[in-house]
Amino acid sequence: MPKLPKIIVDQIKKYIVLSGFALLAIALCGCESVRYYSQAIQGQYSILERRQPISEIMADPESPEFLRDRLAHILAVRQFAENELQLPVKNHYLTYVDLNRPYVVWNVFAAPEFSLTAKTWCYPVVGCAAYRGYFSEKNARQYADGLTSQGYEVYVAGVTAYSTLGWFDDPVLSTIIQYSEGQSAALIFHELAHQVLYVKGDTAFNESFATAVEQEGLKRWQVNTQASHLYENHLRSYRRQQQFIQLIMHYRQILKTLYQSDASAMDKREQKASIFSELLDEFDRLKTDKNGLSVYDNWMNASLNNAKIGSVAAYHDFVPAFHKMLAENDGNLNQFYKACRELARGTQDERHRILNTYLKN
Repeated sequence: MPKLPKIIVDQIKKYIVLSGFALLAIALCGCESVRYYSQAIQGQYSILERRQPISEIMADPESPEFLRDRLAHILAVRQFAENELQLPVKNHYLTYVDLNRPYVVWNVFAAPEFSLTAKTWCYPVVGCAAYRGYFSEKNARQYADGLTSQGYEVYVAGVTAYSTLGWFDDPVLSTIIQYSEGQSAALIFHELAHQVLYVKGDTAFNESFATAVEQEGLKRWQVNTQASHLYENHLRSYRRQQQFIQLIMHYRQILKTLYQSDASAMDKREQKASIFSELLDEFDRLKTDKNGLSVYDNWMNASLNNAKIGSVAAYHDFVPAFHKMLAENDGNLNQFYKACRELARGTQDERHRILNTYLKN
């Protein structure tokens, strides 16, 4: 019998290990987990088996010119990430998958009626996270409905890409092909940053770190490629995003103060509704033709709740702190990564305390 190539053997081993973790989790958690892990394994396998080598797509004259241009851009970004950002590119983003849907997964966020502390779920390999992902929007919304019946406030968000944290060679997904060059570069940098550092069970740390690397990466990409228009466009988008996030975080603090008060449930409910109404009014006042905040209209107008507010915090809480750490290391990314890894060795409380110190200084 001919010997299988090493790359195929490695992938088979990963399938076996991943399935083993899933079976262990199923044995421990019961029927609901059987459904969840089954869809997760099937969804991931469906992506992996549909991968096409980008080199073949680029060489095929029948491939759409737009697709070839976008994939060429991704390959250039990939090379830059490896050479200039010291990100572990390995064999990631050398294949392409056409999903024929707008998102690859749908994440479910949940929080109690009077708390901004997100519900967490724990998984094999990756630890605990403040969301639960589904490869089917229908399944995600069905699960969210179940949480609603338990008294949780829920938010379902589509996701265009994710990292398998080195377990598999991540492909370029069709969900990001329509992105601008700046957006797609930022996303690649973000997902590869998870390969550098990922702490089990600390969503705020992981996502803030990856977002900081993404932003620094795009800044350096602009300088290296002299594509100032890409960076300027993304910088405008970033400033708009920051203005929006600051607004959400401001009202998040107001809600947090309310929930920690001694007010009755009825009073909290009334004041909460009033705070969300004020948030919407303030958002409308801030919108201008120049700042482009209207891109968040759909998000703002679709039932605000604690889960939705919490999902914003998860990705941006500590981004400024990581930028300060990078500056503290004179912009040296390898030293910055080392400092972040050292920080990651502490407990979550220790990590967050140190990051909050950076935020205050």
